[in-house]
Amino acid sequence: MLLLHDYFRSSASYRVRIALNFKGLPYRQQAHHLAKGEHHAPDYLGINPQGFVPALADGDTVVTQSVAIIEYLEEAYPDTPRVLPATPVERARVRSLSAVVAADTHPLNNLRVLKYLQTELGLDEAARRAWYHRWLKECFDALEVRLKAEPETGRFCHGDDPTLADICLVPQIFNAKRFHFDLSPYPTVMRIFEEAQALDAFASAAPDRQPDAE
Repeated sequence: MLLLHDYFRSSASYRVRIALNFKGLPYRQQAHHLAKGEHHAPDYLGINPQGFVPALADGDTVVTQSVAIIEYLEEAYPDTPRVLPATPVERARVRSLSAVVAADTHPLNNLRVLKYLQTELGLDEAARRAWYHRWLKECFDALEVRLKAEPETGRFCHGDDPTLADICLVPQIFNAKRFHFDLSPYPTVMRIFEEAQALDAFASAAPDRQPDAE
């Protein structure tokens, strides 16, 4: 069985949980509490020298980085439901939408960055929230324009079936809500979010439904 090293509140882990659920792949979870620094334990650094979650163990194979893990699952388990479309053009669009979140937004707002802003730069909670909201606005402004205007958008980010783009979008919205970001200007984004949340693969991957949830 697959072993997922994760943390209930990690957005990147959340993505992988959605993908595993959507593909119907059974897996075990091993939690590493980020706020307590458990991801820096020597045993875990032996698995992932970056000390990040998630990491996925598939037998003797260990894959790190959430998007790489999801693409690994796409290729290693080709008989499961697909999260990337059939053609190169479609796949490029899905990867592009995914990168708005996973490459351009989430890295600026993750726990280690927020802790650095607090401990090293001395920013108070209001300033840290302003930082967080700044990058969320840039993310959702762009996504709303694209998803509203591009004809490839359907029930989900690309067509009428969930893809990697939706898998990246949902955890980002969860974080936006957690940090009290106003999502009302983004009706297309939120429509897609609600469609995804109606699916058990997404709903059961939510942070508050994980074994290590606090």
